[in-house]
Amino acid sequence: MDGAALLSNAAVLFPPSLPPVRSAAAVSAGGSFAPPSRSSFRAWRGRAGLVPVRKSARRCGAVGGGVGGGGITEIDESQFPETVLKSDRPVLVEFVANWCGPCRLISPAMEWLAQEYKERLIVVKIDHDANPKLIEEYKVYGLPTLILFKNGKEVPESRREGAITKVKLKEYLDSFLDSISVA
Repeated sequence: MDGAALLSNAAVLFPPSLPPVRSAAAVSAGGSFAPPSRSSFRAWRGRAGLVPVRKSARRCGAVGGGVGGGGITEIDESQFPETVLKSDRPVLVEFVANWCGPCRLISPAMEWLAQEYKERLIVVKIDHDANPKLIEEYKVYGLPTLILFKNGKEVPESRREGAITKVKLKEYLDSFLDSISVA
């Protein structure tokens, strides 16, 4: 079988999906190198079935009003005892990191939760990388981690690790808020 037949058969079986790339040999042989144009990249992206990703303007940080203001507040190790352990209301602590994809994924749901439950609950964020003592003390192994505190203590079995949908987040929180309000 000759190379041309093999190439043509391969082209039928495996159609090229990426835009052509210029090799170093082509550049050294007198060809010029130029990156693909933006329009050719967009055309390739459309053929490949890729969609653009929009980065959210929100980052792990203080968002919203302050403790009890209905938003999520980022706290650190020095604020933890006063904000969480001495609170008269239940506190949902979210351990997150800037580099954590699942943390960014649940961020809108957490914002919604902080607004929806602002009368019954305080929601705070703790940055994993900036607060190693809290990470060690509360044995946070996965991110994001949610822990509910009531009367200065972790509510038994309230720890939740990983991404969660808004519906599941609401079910999770309602079950614990109902159980700790009865107790």
